[in-house]
Amino acid sequence: MIGFYDYTVWLTYASLLSAVIGIFVAQAGPGHPYIAAIFLLFSGLCDAFDGIVARSKKDRTETQKKYGIQIDSLTDLIAFGVLPACIGAALYKTTQIYESAPKETALVASIPYPVYVAVFVVYIMAAMIRLAYFNVRAEESCCKGETLKTYTGLPVTSAALIFPAFLLLRHLLGHDIAIFYYGVLLLTAGLFVSRFNIRKPGIRGVMIMVGIGILEFILILVVKYYGARAF
Repeated sequence: MIGFYDYTVWLTYASLLSAVIGIFVAQAGPGHPYIAAIFLLFSGLCDAFDGIVARSKKDRTETQKKYGIQIDSLTDLIAFGVLPACIGAALYKTTQIYESAPKETALVASIPYPVYVAVFVVYIMAAMIRLAYFNVRAEESCCKGETLKTYTGLPVTSAALIFPAFLLLRHLLGHDIAIFYYGVLLLTAGLFVSRFNIRKPGIRGVMIMVGIGILEFILILVVKYYGARAF
C-alpha cells in the first residue's frame, strides 16, 4: 500500500477520524452541535501533539517528513475547516425542532438557508487558503535552511478552541445566541487570511492551549449530559 503507517502519523489519522465522525454526528437527526464540538476538541488535542510525536523519530526520510506535512494540512482542513461549518449547520437544524421558538431561535430560522451555506463556503475556503499559504511559506523557509518562527494570519487549528467556547457561552448565557455563531465563522475566516504575524507558541504555550481545550471538553460534557438546558 502507498502511504506511511508508523506511529509518527497515528495522531494525524486519529484527528481525521475524529473530525469525520464529528461531521456525521453534527448532521445526524435534528443536529448535535455539542457532541460534534467534543470531536472537534479531540482533533485539536491530536493536532497539538502530532508534530512532537513525529519529530521524536530521528530516522525519518525526507519523503516521510513531507508526507506528514501534507496529511497534517489535509486533515486540518477537514477538522478545523469543514467540521466547524457542519456544527453551524447543526445549529440551524436544531432551530427547526422548537414548537414555540424563542425570538433568538426564530431569527436564525428566518434567514434563508442558502445564506448560511454561503457563510460556510467562505469559512472553508479561507481555511484552505490559510493552510495552503502556510505550506508554501514553510517550504520556502525549508529551502533556505530557515525555520518559521511566526504564523501569518490566525492558525486554522485555533478553531478547536474558538467554536466550543462559543457553544459554552451560548449555554451559560441562558439565551440562544446561535445567530452570532455565523458571525464568528466570518470573523474567524477573515482572521485566517489577514496579514498579521503571530509568534509560534513554545511547549508552554501549547500546554496552556491544551489545558484550555481539556477544560472546554469537560464543561461541554457537563453541559450535554448534566446541564439543565443545552440548546
